[in-house]
Amino acid sequence: MNALRRTTPVLAVLATFATLVSARPAAATTPFPPGDPLRDSVQVTGTGEVFGEPDTLTADFAVETTAATVGEALDSAGTAATRMRDALVRAGIARADLQTSNVGISSRTDDKQQITGYTVNQGLTAKIRKLPRAGAVLSAAIAAGGDAARLNGVSFAIEDNTALLAEARKKAFADARTKAVLYAREADRQVGRVVTVTEASGGYYPVPVAMDSMAAAAYARVPIEPGRQRLTATVTVTWVLAPLPAP
Repeated sequence: MNALRRTTPVLAVLATFATLVSARPAAATTPFPPGDPLRDSVQVTGTGEVFGEPDTLTADFAVETTAATVGEALDSAGTAATRMRDALVRAGIARADLQTSNVGISSRTDDKQQITGYTVNQGLTAKIRKLPRAGAVLSAAIAAGGDAARLNGVSFAIEDNTALLAEARKKAFADARTKAVLYAREADRQVGRVVTVTEASGGYYPVPVAMDSMAAAAYARVPIEPGRQRLTATVTVTWVLAPLPAP
């Protein structure tokens, strides 16, 4: 009985201590676990821009015909589209660079909403690789299509832009490094090793030249001016900051 009475106060003290510990607020967590290299780091985004001369032109041709019946409108559109395609092939455009882009059929109505005829639209996209002959090619295709011919627009592009994109990426990384060094210097630190590199998607900007069908024939008779093509690269890089000097 005496031994039991001596033990009871000790157990009570332990229970009270456990209660106090469990009631204490939890310690605040840090955004980075101990030892994480990103605890002391600088993350910046850099961009690089280069220009190149386009070497291809993509023309968005189309034909549009109207007739009393769907069949007649389809036949007229098919005939005009075939003439345009053949003219492009004769001009040296490879079959692999020709593609039907769309086919649409719509009805025409009068004021009483009665159908008076049908309109067929058929698109044909052509890639022209010899830019000095682009004007002659456009003119030949439009003449072959006749009054049904349409030219919705053209765009310039660079067929192989690998080297240009590589140069843009180098410029983007150099831009990111310059920013990182600046921020580190302002914080009285120095950049260390790179821990993450992330490239944003996109960065190729084709040059569109829009026009309506009324201006297509006139445009085909003037010299083609491809101008310059802009390519960009964007990269986000994280550098670890060098350790602070010992006090």
